[in-house]
Amino acid sequence: MDIMKHYDSTDDVLAHKDKVKFWMREFAVQLESRAKIHDNSKLEAPEKEMFDIWTPELKRREFGGDEYKQALAEMGKGLKHHYENNRHHPEHYENGIEGMTIVDIIEMICDWMAAAETKGVPIDMDYLANRFNISNQLTKIIVNTTGDFIR
Repeated sequence: MDIMKHYDSTDDVLAHKDKVKFWMREFAVQLESRAKIHDNSKLEAPEKEMFDIWTPELKRREFGGDEYKQALAEMGKGLKHHYENNRHHPEHYENGIEGMTIVDIIEMICDWMAAAETKGVPIDMDYLANRFNISNQLTKIIVNTTGDFIR
């Protein structure tokens, strides 16, 4: 009679946890690197001059409103340069948000959270979802995620 040896999953579970920890740390390293360089291009030409002019204007305009949209259009080459040099903006990619990575999206969400906090308003996900053609599923994930941080 063949007696089955009792299997103990402890070693396999611990090995799996170590692999997950490794990959989570890799994401954290990427996010930390992004945090260090976030929006550095705003401190150099042609963006610096443009943001010196437009930041006070954007602060007084309702986010997503007609005046706000007009300001974005008038920011011209400076804003175009910003999008070209910062992959946390959907405009960076030819196919918009679909070209982004999870790390890009996390940085984008953090950018939105910081901007909303500065203005003292909630993130306008309806406007952003429409502007960037964000799927309902991803929109819900973003709302769920920001809700974990904003209470």
